[in-house]
Amino acid sequence: MHKDNMLTKRRVVFCFSILLFYIIGGLKLDSVLKYTSNYRTSEISGSSTKILKNTLDCSTANLTQICSASSQLITTSKTEDKDDSESPVCPEYFRWIHENLKPWKEKGIERENVEVIENRAFFRLLVLNGRVYWKKYRDVPRSQSRDLYTIWGILQLLRRYPGKLPDLDIMFNCGDRPVITSGPYYGPKARIPPALFHYCGDDRSFDIVFPDWSFWGWPEINVKPWDSLVEDLREGNERTNWNERKPYAYWKGNPSMSKSRLELLKCNVTDKQEWNARLFVQDWLQEIKQGFKGSNLANQCTHRYKIYIEGIAWSVSMKYILACDSVTMLVNPKNYDFITRALIPMRHYWPVKDDEDKCRSIKNGVDWGNHHTQEAKAIGKAASKFILEDLKMDYVYDYMFHLLNEYGNLLKYKPTVPEGATEICLETLACPVNGLKKEYLLESMVKEASDKKPCTMPPPFDPSALQAILKEKEDSIHEVETWKKKYWDNQSQ
Repeated sequence: MHKDNMLTKRRVVFCFSILLFYIIGGLKLDSVLKYTSNYRTSEISGSSTKILKNTLDCSTANLTQICSASSQLITTSKTEDKDDSESPVCPEYFRWIHENLKPWKEKGIERENVEVIENRAFFRLLVLNGRVYWKKYRDVPRSQSRDLYTIWGILQLLRRYPGKLPDLDIMFNCGDRPVITSGPYYGPKARIPPALFHYCGDDRSFDIVFPDWSFWGWPEINVKPWDSLVEDLREGNERTNWNERKPYAYWKGNPSMSKSRLELLKCNVTDKQEWNARLFVQDWLQEIKQGFKGSNLANQCTHRYKIYIEGIAWSVSMKYILACDSVTMLVNPKNYDFITRALIPMRHYWPVKDDEDKCRSIKNGVDWGNHHTQEAKAIGKAASKFILEDLKMDYVYDYMFHLLNEYGNLLKYKPTVPEGATEICLETLACPVNGLKKEYLLESMVKEASDKKPCTMPPPFDPSALQAILKEKEDSIHEVETWKKKYWDNQSQ
């Protein structure tokens, strides 16, 4: 009885506080009731947890006041972990967080390391006492919403783990290519590089690699949020057994994005040559007219082999290709996203050298797989298991959490709201948009603060262990090249 009375009192105080806040802000009572109906408080194991419904209050034009209430009620309200057990260890690719942040490990990150790169950033995002502020520097192309969905993803992280991240000050680049080249920041006289977040990096850059926008949806090409798409991909895999799939290497995309892709088209089947490849140019105008129904990712798991090849830089398509149970023929990438470096050749993919000999590499790989079906199926299964299990949305959020937590702990200054920045929240992002763009935002909204801790961050790589991983990759690629030479030597006899 005493516990019930206490809970009732808490609810009364909670509702009265919201009402008072909105009266002071000058909002109508019906807006207050609509807004507060989006939340309910439940008593679980003696701690109060916010259960967040998948609705927004877009009824008022004064979204600034909406943000203030949203931040106070959700983002800064800490939840207690009700699971006292040790959380499972994160997947191995989390170790690369330590490598990404290594340039700042000794001396930390000063304000100038952040602000010096604003001329290359698309936006700056700050988290201060749980409230989020944003300053825009440049637009993404009109046909894209990378910045919107990236920021949305960070807001969902704050809803999932409210009050558990330190203050943050982030510069973010939404372009294709890595930005921070290693030249002046490498060697005995190296300077500390600027801190810039980005979707990909390479061996010559210091960009801090962050999950791409498409995990929360890519409405421009009708790609669902990752949670929903994963289920579609599972169903697509089950629809066609590997043995029943077409015994060729499949690729569909825009060849004009890189020289390497244009070269790949030479590998298509002709009256005179069979390279075991089936390549298709994406007709964007036709796809737009049809709502990208012909590009349904779950319907593309129909070939035993699928080709991944970079465009301008790294491509979002990698995770979709790897998830298909097919053998991924990975044309040696120059760039990596936050999971790529964990992939091992001949365990997760068949390596294809990015040179003028791609066609011979593809034909060799397909013939090998068709004559070693068990080994080929094992490679395809290992890749799809990695994507569908180790890259499930829970782990994407945990990766973001650990990366931002480690980054925030490296800041040597107290972030402050810069001139020209505005406070943002769910309503300011989602209310102004319509159609599929809004639908995917709502679908990907975190509905409940987690009552579990994030997975346990694995330790940094031991230098010898890291070298062993790199050597294993190098040896596997060399072995495949040796097989290719032997294969074509036998063909010419």
